[in-house]
Amino acid sequence: MRSRLRLPDAFAVALAGTRARRLRSALSALGIAIAVAAVVAVLGIAESAKADLVDELGENGNLLTVASGQSINGREVPLPVTAEAMIARIPPVRTVAAVATVAAVPVRRSSAIPKAQTGGTNVLAATTTLPRTVSARMLLGRYLDARADRYPVTVLGYEAARIMGIGSLGASTQVLLGDQYFTVVGVLAPVAIAPEMDVAALISFAQAEQRFGRTGGPSRIYLRADPEQVAAVASVLTATTVPGAEEDVQVRRPSDLLVARIAAKGAFVGLFLGLGGVALLIAGVGIANIMVISVLERRSEIGLRRALGARRSHLAVQFLLESTMLAAAGGLLGLALGVAATAVVARLSGNPLAIPPEGLAAGLAAALLIGALAGAYPAIRAARLSPVEALRAL
Repeated sequence: MRSRLRLPDAFAVALAGTRARRLRSALSALGIAIAVAAVVAVLGIAESAKADLVDELGENGNLLTVASGQSINGREVPLPVTAEAMIARIPPVRTVAAVATVAAVPVRRSSAIPKAQTGGTNVLAATTTLPRTVSARMLLGRYLDARADRYPVTVLGYEAARIMGIGSLGASTQVLLGDQYFTVVGVLAPVAIAPEMDVAALISFAQAEQRFGRTGGPSRIYLRADPEQVAAVASVLTATTVPGAEEDVQVRRPSDLLVARIAAKGAFVGLFLGLGGVALLIAGVGIANIMVISVLERRSEIGLRRALGARRSHLAVQFLLESTMLAAAGGLLGLALGVAATAVVARLSGNPLAIPPEGLAAGLAAALLIGALAGAYPAIRAARLSPVEALRAL
């Protein structure tokens, strides 16, 4: 009778072979685990970041900006004083907010700091509807209200507060705008859709005119429109803002920046996946090397099994299963490590945890494929080994 090797017996023999050399097997599986973890982490971290941007895109897709143009000499041309009110009258427009650049006003923590060292912070006059329009939230304190027209108070952007070392607010927390001290009543959280707010000190239009002589219309207007009417509103904004001089107005959709960031994140995923694939191939070469050494070291076992009736295919299956089991163990460990790394990075970045299921399946499938390919040559070599030659090792 010809000998037969049942599948459960084949797994039992292969498992015994891997357990006989535990340290070597663990190191081989670890190489696969690191490569798979890198692939899963790259996919997971990129997907988590993109999920956050997609959520933000959905929230801010109806935000539009109207900015003033520039004159021939490069100076900013302010929008008409009536621009905000005219835009607010467009039926699909839900809310409007205006800001104006207050030029040549340095922002410092105190008079001990030279005027040239402002850290890139500038002064913006803003209306009270700005947070609602750009979906900004307060990190500390409160935003400008009706009292801001009468008193020298300011709200700092996130980066402006960080540059000046303001981490808490009190009655004595002040900053120097030009040569006048303003009390800091609030700090904004980062505004991704309007990053210019992060490096600004916001004051009221009344204070900008009273203390710095800033007159004229706003330099930029933010508005939110009905999501289904965004394109229609954008098409009439220039004519509504500056009738007859549409070339002096720039209408933009800040969410286009989010779309570009989503595309940029996707572009780098391919590069990192390629590096992960190279690491996986290197780990596969390591398994192949270990299996070849295992065949040489176990020649006596191979010869004895052949003498007892084992067929060539039985030996090939045994060594092929051993390499595949090592890769499978490494793949499962890599999936766990990749998910854990993604969860940690997502939590630290404040992004939602999003791991594509196809990424997990692809990582495990790649590990199994690499394991099978790595064990193919050692399995063929073990199957071709002559029983007489193998028994000489006894």
